[in-house]
Amino acid sequence: MLDVYVGYDSSNEGQQLAHDICVKSLLENTNFPDKVRIHSLIKKDLEDQGIFCRPNDPKASTEFTYTRFLVPYLNNYEGYAVFCDSDFLWERDVYELLDYINNDLALSCVKHTYTECVSGNTKMDGLNQEWYPRKNWSSLMIFNCSHQNTKKLTPFIVNTRTPQWLHRMEWASDKIGNIPHYFNYLVGYYSDYIDIPRVYHYTDGGPWHNSTKNTQYASNWIAYLSKDQKQLYSNYMSHFN
Repeated sequence: MLDVYVGYDSSNEGQQLAHDICVKSLLENTNFPDKVRIHSLIKKDLEDQGIFCRPNDPKASTEFTYTRFLVPYLNNYEGYAVFCDSDFLWERDVYELLDYINNDLALSCVKHTYTECVSGNTKMDGLNQEWYPRKNWSSLMIFNCSHQNTKKLTPFIVNTRTPQWLHRMEWASDKIGNIPHYFNYLVGYYSDYIDIPRVYHYTDGGPWHNSTKNTQYASNWIAYLSKDQKQLYSNYMSHFN
């Protein structure tokens, strides 16, 4: 089994729908749906279980800003586990990511560089865009859960260490493998030099946000909506008109 953990944000219907479409696209595009086990990272559930108790961070853009680093613990520090943000759309098989693992490394990810791809100063919901080293590296991660560096990510550590230490992956001691950019295609950033995106990441807001409803590749995301979801989507977006 391949365990895949998907971020979940309960703040509005649009965010919840983004999560559902992420999961749907992931399962529809794998050749091994019976071997993919989906886990939704629901902050409230983790709080109720006493696993997550980090104080609210006003700069956190989603409810899974920090809970993503609990994945190795939730996977019992065993095997490999994938994490992705909820604003992903999968049009490739998630199992292909296993081609980019290395037993000697703590994790693998797409190593985005923002000196060559900058779009604007705001992100989804109009929040200020925060720039920092290794930005968006943690939006898609393949954890080697049994690696000695990954085992540093205990609940206590995730609840207490700085955002920089977590998101800049200082815990990994540079034991980080590389995944091709087309598995975390930042919509609006990589258009000029990645011809065939495979996994779309609507990092600055997707079709479920009024301000970005016409973003590049919005039609790809909308195509995954079921009849009931299309009605839900229409009702939700009508609030902005």
